[in-house]
Amino acid sequence: MRLTFLIPLVVFVLMVVLLGVGLTLNPREVPSPFIGKPAPAFSVPQLHAPDEALTSEVFRGQVSLLNVWASWCVSCRQEHPLLVELAKTDRVPIYGLNYKDERNAALEWLARLGNPYRSSAFDADGRIGIDWGVYGVPETFVIDRKGIIRHKFTGPLTREAIDDILLPLVQQLKGEPG
Repeated sequence: MRLTFLIPLVVFVLMVVLLGVGLTLNPREVPSPFIGKPAPAFSVPQLHAPDEALTSEVFRGQVSLLNVWASWCVSCRQEHPLLVELAKTDRVPIYGLNYKDERNAALEWLARLGNPYRSSAFDADGRIGIDWGVYGVPETFVIDRKGIIRHKFTGPLTREAIDDILLPLVQQLKGEPG
């Protein structure tokens, strides 16, 4: 009976410990069950050419990025100039997955801000995003020559993330046997 007063104290200490552990985690490093697995297959209309399909086969034979974006996404606007700049270097092909957007809004957005994508898949209902485990936009996947997802970056890309994480990984993957 005398120890019952310790129960609230023990519960409080456990909550503080769990909170402390949670605060040390990086929210950009959301674990993905797709890392090390083949990119989910898809075949959907292209944003710029609705009569032509973009398929997951585009990733075979080259190291590439898939950037999930939308014209309504504020964070996508933040990272977009960096993607345009990266695309100009031609160091890695960038493909887009236009997620839960309206085609005209997306086309206008790219016309106004620049188009870093070799091609963009148009995922109006978000089904492809669900298959890829997308939590929200923006997200960027690094895909190796065999079509295997090797990294997922959640949130807007920063110059540091591109220079310190994505480009070194792309360079490493380019050096691996195809």
